[in-house]
Amino acid sequence: MPGSKEIRTKIKSVQNTRKITKAMEMVAASKMRKAQERMRAARPYADKVRNIAAHMSAANPEYKHPFLVRRDVKNAGLILVTTDKGLCGGLNTNVLRATLNKLKELDTQGIKVQVTAIGNKGFGFLNRFGAKVVSHVTQLGDKPHLEKLIGPIKVQLDAYEKGEVDAVYLCYTKFINTMKQEPVVEQLLPLSADKMTQSAEEKASYGWDYLYEPDAQSVVDELLVRYVEALIYQSVAENMASEQSARMVAMKAASDNAKNVIGELQLTYNKARQAAITKELSEIVGGAAAIS
Repeated sequence: MPGSKEIRTKIKSVQNTRKITKAMEMVAASKMRKAQERMRAARPYADKVRNIAAHMSAANPEYKHPFLVRRDVKNAGLILVTTDKGLCGGLNTNVLRATLNKLKELDTQGIKVQVTAIGNKGFGFLNRFGAKVVSHVTQLGDKPHLEKLIGPIKVQLDAYEKGEVDAVYLCYTKFINTMKQEPVVEQLLPLSADKMTQSAEEKASYGWDYLYEPDAQSVVDELLVRYVEALIYQSVAENMASEQSARMVAMKAASDNAKNVIGELQLTYNKARQAAITKELSEIVGGAAAIS
C-alpha cells in the first residue's frame, strides 16, 4: 500500500483536475446555449431561400442550373466539418469514421475524391490519411462566419460547375439534442429532388410570379449558390452546437469520475493512516510490556 504522503499528493492532483473539468463544463454549457440559438436562427433563412429557388426553378423549366443536373460520377468532392479543439468525447471520432467509410466506398467504385476540410481535427486526419485536400479553413472560433467559409467552399462549387467533380458530399455532426449528436454524410450536389420539392402549403405561400432583374437565369444562379452556402453554414452551426454539447457532457463525466476517484483515494488514505496508528500503538504496547 502506498504511503500517506503519496496518497495525499494524488488526492490533491485529482482535486485540481476536477476544478479544471468543472470550469470547462460550465464554460461549455454557456457556449452551448448561444451555439444552439445561432443554429436555430440559421434554419429559417435556408428554408426561405430553398422555397424561392424551388418556385423559380419550377416557373422556368426550360433552364436547368448545373446544381440540379445529375451526372455519372467519376470524380467527387467532399466537405468535412469537424472541430478545432478536442475534449468533446467521441464527436470527431464518429464523424471521421463515417467519412473514412465514405472515402473507402468511393474508392472501391473507382471514384477519385478531392476534399475540403473545415476544422483542425478533420484537416489533420485527412493529411495523415493521405487524402487530396484542395482547400481548408481552421480556427473558426465559437461563431461561424460565412466570409471565412466562402473561400474554401468555392473551390468545390467551382470544380462542380466546371465538371471537374460530378458530385459533392457533406460530412458533419447533426445536433439532435444535448445528449445526442449524430454523424451525417449527405449529398450536397447535385441538389436532390426532395430538397427542391415544395409541399402544397409552400406552393400556396410562394404562388406569385416575379419580375426578374436582369433575367430569370441570373437570379436562379445566384439563389442556388446562396442556398448551397446556407446549407454548409447550417452544417457548421450544427457542428458547433454539437461540439459544445458533447464537451459539456464529457467534462461532466470527467468531473463525476474525478469525484469518485477522490472518494476511493480518501478511503485508501484513511486505511493507511489507521494502519500506521495501529502499528505505532502496537509498538508502544510491546515496548511497555518489555519494560515491565
